[in-house]
Amino acid sequence: MTAHATPDATTPGTAITTSVPARLDRLPWSRWHWTVVIGLGTVWILDGLEVTVVGNIAGRLSESGSGLPVTSGEVTGLAAALYVAGACSGALFFGRLTDKYGRKKLFIVTLAVYLAATALTGLSFSSWWFFAFRFLTGFGIGGEYAAINSAIDELIPAAFRGRVDLIINGSFWLGAVGGSLLSLVMLDTDIFPMDVGWRLTFALGVVLGLVILLVRRHVPESPRWLFIHGRGKEAEDLVASIERRVEAEKGHGLPPPEGEITIHQRGPVTFREIARTVFSRYRRRAVLGLSLFIGQAFLYNAITFGFGAILTTFFDVSTSRTGYFFAVIAAGNFIGPLVLGKLFDTVGRRVMISSTYLLSGVLLFGTAWLFGAGRLTATTLTACWAVVLFFASAGASSAYLTVSEIFPMETRAMAIAFFYALGTAAGGISGPLLFSDLTSSGVVGDTVLAFRIGALLMCLAGLVAAFLAVRAEGRSLESIAEPLSAKRPDPVPATAE
Repeated sequence: MTAHATPDATTPGTAITTSVPARLDRLPWSRWHWTVVIGLGTVWILDGLEVTVVGNIAGRLSESGSGLPVTSGEVTGLAAALYVAGACSGALFFGRLTDKYGRKKLFIVTLAVYLAATALTGLSFSSWWFFAFRFLTGFGIGGEYAAINSAIDELIPAAFRGRVDLIINGSFWLGAVGGSLLSLVMLDTDIFPMDVGWRLTFALGVVLGLVILLVRRHVPESPRWLFIHGRGKEAEDLVASIERRVEAEKGHGLPPPEGEITIHQRGPVTFREIARTVFSRYRRRAVLGLSLFIGQAFLYNAITFGFGAILTTFFDVSTSRTGYFFAVIAAGNFIGPLVLGKLFDTVGRRVMISSTYLLSGVLLFGTAWLFGAGRLTATTLTACWAVVLFFASAGASSAYLTVSEIFPMETRAMAIAFFYALGTAAGGISGPLLFSDLTSSGVVGDTVLAFRIGALLMCLAGLVAAFLAVRAEGRSLESIAEPLSAKRPDPVPATAE
């Protein structure tokens, strides 16, 4: 790194030239990258496990003797909406802190909040306690979305960034499979009393989360964040240590990095600067991010949260057996990003984002027609949903990838938080409240309407992506969106892509 002043100086205007981003992007895949993936990405498995368990125990919690005076509709409607409201609030609160104080500090704090709230949910003795800690659990996971996605994208090489981001976000559904199967055991009253089994599922999630917390302690701060915030020497030393580990593993030296970037030290980015950057300079990208999040939020937070209720209402599936069906659609959700993820790095972002959204929307319209015509059973409805979500999951995961890579470094976590919060508030709070009434009414036409709303929003988001998605595959984050602190010989144009 070449600096025109002390490398770790924080004096505004101090110019620093560094090759840290290029050095990170030219690394081959290694065991060190797996450490990052395991330490940061595995929390999505826990999130999937818990969210799925809550959906599957909705029927049990409404039964006499569960220990909680709540209805199934309150669990899939009010509790789900509060969870999402907490996630939106947590994303905004922790997103700002992540950009200001660093990725590492916040991805430790957010996991701790999430685990504490999960544990206290399992101790619920009244409906208000259960609802309050569903909100706080969401508060922690919202912070995770901002801190984790920004850290992952800044640590993973450009050539692998798309598929890794998609698979990590898609790993939520591995937890969903586990949660579905776990609920089968925990809801079996021959094994556990009615008021005990559902509590133990939350306790197990806490134990697994503590293991992840121990692994996460070894994941470093983002070198990109370090040099932007006046800690250039620390960033340089960290990247050098990573390079030595990779060279030792591969048994040969690394090619020279291609390109440098010059930044000048500056104070914290204000909310006014963030708003001006996102909505003026990158307004087309803002429309893209919002569209993607609203589409996927309606589909997932509204309809899939109520899948168990649909099975019990229309197909007389026992509450103790809904887990089998949900495990199938959860598997489809994970396999989608796993199979399609590489194509986001090779075929490209625009084609893959638009096609996954459009395909899932069209297939869901078809499912709605079949359901309305009475041609589906519990098994065939589940099969249809598995196919729909194979594509929808890859699309939904690409929403997080998109907003984390198309805005400048200094605003990355806040951008993730903002679009997640705004899109999810539109689709994930109103969705469960609206669709819990539609899907639990027992009227086929109401559920068909719910399916069609989700399908329409996915198709509209796909059309927006077809025109506005950014070709970010294989490109460094700095070339996709130049840091605000980058040295510029000319004035910044009023608008950009």
